[in-house]
Amino acid sequence: MDSSGDSPDESKKPNKGRSKTPRKTKESLLKQKSPAEFFAENKNIAGFDNPGKSLYTTVRELVENALDSAESISQLPDVEIIIEEITKSKFNTMIGLVDRERVDEELYDDFESAKAREKRLAKEARTQEIQAKNLSLKKKLKETPVIKSGKGRGEASFFKVTCKDNGRGMPHDEIPNMFGRVLSGTKYGLKQTRGKFGLGAKMALIWSKMSTGLPIEIVSATREQSYVSFCRLDIDIHRNIPHVHLHEKRENKDKWHGAEIRIIIEGNWTTYRSKIIHYMRQMAVITPYAQFLFKFISDLADKNVTIRFTRRTDVMPPAPLETKHHPSAVDILLIKRLIAETSKQTLQQFLQHEFINISKSYAERLIGEMGPDFSPKMSVKSLTSQQIVRIHQLFRQAKFDDPSGDCLSPAGEYNLRLGIIKELQPDMVATYSSSAQVFEGHPFIVEAGISLGGKDVKQGLNIFRFANRIPLLFEQGADVVTRTATKKINWSTYKINQMQDRIGVFVSIVSTKVPFKGTGKEYIGDDITEISSAVKSAIKQCCVQLRSKIVKKLQARERQERKRNLTRYIPDASRAIMDVLEEIAQNYEAKRQCYNKEDVELLTKVASQEITETTFQENLSQYVEQVDYEMALEYAAQSGVTEEPREAIYLNSLEGGSYNYIDLRSPVFIFRLIT
Repeated sequence: MDSSGDSPDESKKPNKGRSKTPRKTKESLLKQKSPAEFFAENKNIAGFDNPGKSLYTTVRELVENALDSAESISQLPDVEIIIEEITKSKFNTMIGLVDRERVDEELYDDFESAKAREKRLAKEARTQEIQAKNLSLKKKLKETPVIKSGKGRGEASFFKVTCKDNGRGMPHDEIPNMFGRVLSGTKYGLKQTRGKFGLGAKMALIWSKMSTGLPIEIVSATREQSYVSFCRLDIDIHRNIPHVHLHEKRENKDKWHGAEIRIIIEGNWTTYRSKIIHYMRQMAVITPYAQFLFKFISDLADKNVTIRFTRRTDVMPPAPLETKHHPSAVDILLIKRLIAETSKQTLQQFLQHEFINISKSYAERLIGEMGPDFSPKMSVKSLTSQQIVRIHQLFRQAKFDDPSGDCLSPAGEYNLRLGIIKELQPDMVATYSSSAQVFEGHPFIVEAGISLGGKDVKQGLNIFRFANRIPLLFEQGADVVTRTATKKINWSTYKINQMQDRIGVFVSIVSTKVPFKGTGKEYIGDDITEISSAVKSAIKQCCVQLRSKIVKKLQARERQERKRNLTRYIPDASRAIMDVLEEIAQNYEAKRQCYNKEDVELLTKVASQEITETTFQENLSQYVEQVDYEMALEYAAQSGVTEEPREAIYLNSLEGGSYNYIDLRSPVFIFRLIT
């Protein structure tokens, strides 16, 4: 054991040891990241690219969670969203930080040296000189560019975002995990969901921790609870577990149910103001049965915003249902997971109960086709990896019935039409809802609406896109709806001017799997033939309806123009007729035998001034009015409009109480029979 007795061979061992050291070091460098840590480092994936986009995404996630919560208990949603601006000074006071005056100005990113300031002022002076010269020459003035004095982000802006709903609420004990553990939630499963990543407010909490370090506050109550749960927490990003500051039960005097979430984040209202308001407006279009109250509160009164999107109907779409997987839409990994989770014992039972559109007889046929190593009674848990691959291969090659769309919950043609009318107030609107179709084993439904005219609608095409009943506002140019509307529809065929008319194009796609493109999941590509064809067909169906309305409107306009023209020429025609008759009356005695009795009577009245130019004008005017009235009646009969003037009818909704009813649905109305 004495080191002095080492042999020459043994003296070389340390070199061998040193050669192994790098491998040990590499092994020790292997680390794991928690889901929360991954999304914190890649926050742009979830829509938190910058402070402005983060504020928008936070609002979107909270609003969509509120809608899901209310719809899950068939409660008409009442959602209140408030954004309160917090200055840096107020934020520092909240966290107990004392503001300090700058000591070394050159240290700051927005520092402007004397030379840079002189250069900027000279540039501004030249710009003003050019504008004054153009003004004297009566030339059109260009908008003065904003010259930034610094290159940094500038002062940080903080906002307190509060979202309150009247939904299901959350069980007291589950609140910490529902907000403080990423990739845990209630929306996982094969069904139509509003969420894109299953993150919801969790990502907003991560952004809050990254930008302000402050916790989130949750107030919640369920219908069954006699108390209100209050929880203040943040998230341990490295361990992906909630860090609870306070979790307690409070008195629920008002028997309120729902959730109220309060979170403080860094954001930018100035750059994303229009996006947030546009999102709320589009959400009001696709969910006219919901009521939204949106407020922005600032210390500057002129920046304050209050918008109420009122409820237009109490008819809600049915809740989406969880469904089983279609055999053609599964992969090997999913088959293995289903085998591990199934309660069925045999292969036949597994195929019959874990997948849709596989009956008992068809399961037996499939098993017979798999080969001699398979039997209906064999244990599904005993399947080898090779056998699972064989099942997967057969699933891809075999013929299966398409899945139905019963599990889907589209907005409904009636709700879509109401939403468009309520928010845009167009001159014309047409809607269409397709039957369920299939891509890659997943059912989907396309709903479309086309409007002409309306408030706040620009000339040309105005595209409004929805996926699983949520608005898509970014990356519009690459979306299947945009490309179809701009490149695959010949609008002139339907009497619509693509460049001059104010056209609103609304397309909503719902599916158990929306094929989003890009990391942000903000658009649907046009590379899936089934979806692209369905979108094109739905838009065309709306255009056909509009063409019929436009043609009738053009015909009515032509009649009005014809009436105006006839009326305009009545004086000239009357004068010309009268001149001819007066000339004939002077010479008719010589040719009396050439006229019949009626002609003689007319000429006699002309000669005696019983019939004058005014008489002809009055009779021609009456005739034009009579013809116009008859044509109007014919038009009304064709378009289904009665002769009587129409008056608005207002029906009061039934508030409170329990009653049974049957809804008879139509694309343009719902008749509710109270029993």
